[in-house]
Amino acid sequence: MAFFLPGVSHAQATPTTANWISSPGVIGTLVLIGIVLLVAALVVGARVDRMLKDLRRANDAQKQKPTLIDHRGLVSDATSDPDIPLVDEKKTVGSLAMDVPEGLRRMILWYLGSAVIWLVFGTLVGQYVGMKFVWPDMDQISWLSFGRLRPVHTNTVFWGWASLAMIGLGYFVVTRTSGASVPSLRNGWRALWLMNGSIVLGNVLLMAGINNGGGEYREYIWPAMLPFALGLFLTFRNFYGTVKRRTIGEIYISNWYILAALTWTLVLVTIGYLPWYQNGLGETVIQGYYMHQGVGMWFMTFTLGLLYYYLPSAFNRPIYSYSLGVLAFWTQMLFYTMIGTHHFVFAPLPWWLQTVAIVFSVGMFIPVIAGTTNFLMTMRGSWSAIGKSYVLPFFLVAVVFYFVGSTQGSLQAFRFTNHMWHFTDFNVAHSHMTMYGIITFALWACMYAIVPRITGREPSQLLVGAHFWMAFIGLFAYMISLMAGGSIKGLQWIDGKPFIDTVIGSRPYWIWRAIGGSLMFLSHLLFAWNFIVMARRDRHAEHPEQLTTEPAVLERSPVTA
Repeated sequence: MAFFLPGVSHAQATPTTANWISSPGVIGTLVLIGIVLLVAALVVGARVDRMLKDLRRANDAQKQKPTLIDHRGLVSDATSDPDIPLVDEKKTVGSLAMDVPEGLRRMILWYLGSAVIWLVFGTLVGQYVGMKFVWPDMDQISWLSFGRLRPVHTNTVFWGWASLAMIGLGYFVVTRTSGASVPSLRNGWRALWLMNGSIVLGNVLLMAGINNGGGEYREYIWPAMLPFALGLFLTFRNFYGTVKRRTIGEIYISNWYILAALTWTLVLVTIGYLPWYQNGLGETVIQGYYMHQGVGMWFMTFTLGLLYYYLPSAFNRPIYSYSLGVLAFWTQMLFYTMIGTHHFVFAPLPWWLQTVAIVFSVGMFIPVIAGTTNFLMTMRGSWSAIGKSYVLPFFLVAVVFYFVGSTQGSLQAFRFTNHMWHFTDFNVAHSHMTMYGIITFALWACMYAIVPRITGREPSQLLVGAHFWMAFIGLFAYMISLMAGGSIKGLQWIDGKPFIDTVIGSRPYWIWRAIGGSLMFLSHLLFAWNFIVMARRDRHAEHPEQLTTEPAVLERSPVTA
């Protein structure tokens, strides 16, 4: 590449802080933050509008309430309000429960239940680690040191919470969209125990100081990661076998994303743990590949597959455009595979390789815009629905953060913004913007949408609302504080300020980090309780109504391979 682009490998320039605010990456990031604020205002507006309408309706009903004489006590209330819905809204989901085979239903709930446990544990560790930024002398125990607990937090929420939740939700999607049963429930259970065992073993070893040498998100040594890889292989066999034996001619687009995510991840884990590449700068290249592919080709790709089923189903309408879905799928497969090196801009790697990573990062605008447009157009006209339910705002936040987080990542790949923000707290903010704002909010939305339909029990809308706002406000406080602190720190580094001065100056931002993290953790406790309520089998769900048709998501012909 250097031969065809002479001089490129020596084209490095020294960044300065002059006019940093006018950098395209900085301006774009500020615009994206404004979009998040706008969405928050829209959700608040929808809820307030709904509350005001309910209040006016109640007042009108009170004024027009007819006089009723009921000597037998058979009537509890009467109204003449013609706007009260009779069939479009239900207080319970008993009549909406889906006929899911008992073995599959039980396995899905165990996957989701395991994920919830790991979410609470992993974020409890993260909460403790965040408090260490404010009170670094909290303890003197080696097992609880920051260097050991931080990878416990990240690996637990990655492989324990997000991965198990995705797989549990995926089992429902592949069986529903294929019209076929899982080839082997036994393999599904084996995979669950293998992956849970891998996380337990890996975390114990990390806390004991036994790790893979600092490779981010692959700190588990290979004997601890091997059971997880075997679990992924068994999961792939089950998912592929279900799609293969489908009774529907076409392959629904969700299954494209899900099978692609499993295929890529099996390749990724193999490459990331092979010893032959782990020498010198080769290890750096592999680390960038592994780290970014883990987020993009496993979590993002799989979650997008879930959204292509659960989001249209929740809004009771087909996906807006399968053509946009195909465009997003193939461009994501193309561009995401080459962007890992943008984590090492200005590192001692070939300049052409860094440039290719930046160019492909910009290319990610295509699948992101295509996917976001598809989801938002599917949600169009649902303003009143978002005001009535808290499940739909979870979907809205996930879709908006998909655009905001992914676009901000592309902007951060530019050379100046990368030089200013990399290795600062800004990167932590970006990772939470994506893994939390996109993946976690999407998983919550899917779980709130489907678990009541397979168990017959709904959680308290008050607690779901409290969960939503605590998580959203906590994420926003966490994200903005670290973005601001990271930007100031990066500019000071460029100006040659002493490192210890930048550490001392970060303290106010770390306090807000702890406040935001505390709100997020408390929201997870509420979510855990909501899941317990939903997962308990209700007596009305013992004989659920058999659905005679697929949800509206399948009203149009799925994409063919």
